[in-house]
Amino acid sequence: MNSRFMPATVIDPGPLRQAPIAAVVTASYAPDFERCRLLCETLDRHVTGAAHHYILVEHRDLRLFRQLQNSRRSVVDERELLPRWLHAFDDPLSLFRRRIWLSLKTQPLRGWHVQQLRRIAIAAHASEDVLIFCDSDVAFLKPFACSAFWRDGKVRLFRRDGVLARKDHDEHRIWSRNAGSALGIEGSRVSLDDYISTLIAWRRDTVNAMCARIETVHGRNWVEVIGSARRFSECMIYGRYVDDLLQGAGHFHGSEEFCRVHWTGKALSDEEFRSFVAAMAPEQVAIGMQSFIGTDIGRIRRLIGLESSKA
Repeated sequence: MNSRFMPATVIDPGPLRQAPIAAVVTASYAPDFERCRLLCETLDRHVTGAAHHYILVEHRDLRLFRQLQNSRRSVVDERELLPRWLHAFDDPLSLFRRRIWLSLKTQPLRGWHVQQLRRIAIAAHASEDVLIFCDSDVAFLKPFACSAFWRDGKVRLFRRDGVLARKDHDEHRIWSRNAGSALGIEGSRVSLDDYISTLIAWRRDTVNAMCARIETVHGRNWVEVIGSARRFSECMIYGRYVDDLLQGAGHFHGSEEFCRVHWTGKALSDEEFRSFVAAMAPEQVAIGMQSFIGTDIGRIRRLIGLESSKA
């Protein structure tokens, strides 16, 4: 279906309550368990203003991650979030080292695709007003108040203006185009703004309205629509929904990144790690060491002044 012929309601989110309730959301998997444990420890030590922390995992990882569960932290099975027709298997093409999610309604999906779907889906199950997304390979080093994500009844939408015009952002432009297609934006116009970062916030009511919009435009479940294109970004979909369809209603923009991330390259030496931390901007309160780079979690603990993981 095409939005030019089928109008889809766009819901004005209105102002937040004066003191909104926030939750931190982390999607993770077994190989990142120790990194996620470190995130939990540093989050509990440094972060204020979050009523709850949701960790979203595949069903087979539930038992492992429930070690981290407490009165303010829940481990959520993806089977509670995503349609039952999406099934996870060991992938023989990777000699069973990787997982693949298969269905008759989507393209074959990898773990990083499904983690994005979980982050969208938690909005229909959580009760908090604001969802703050933080990857499991993040560690907080400084005090941080979640109230940084709202003001005057609006939530902070991370956006870097115009950066997709650069040649090194070809993949981001594809994600933006596919976001426009999922949302039914006429002509699938490509925005040049980037919405991708870690430690960002969304309004829960806006996420649910976004999913309803996708289903109204296409007449199918939103997971089916998004999963029909393997090159997508949940951050792009949410950002374009807010800016292209809501005209920014219920949000204000910020381009400063609260987390300094080592995205690519090799594992840092001790000296390089200390230089990386020393170069954090004043507003940055956390660091992210991409897990696929292979930085040893024990070294990270030692370098940020924590003992070895709890038994």
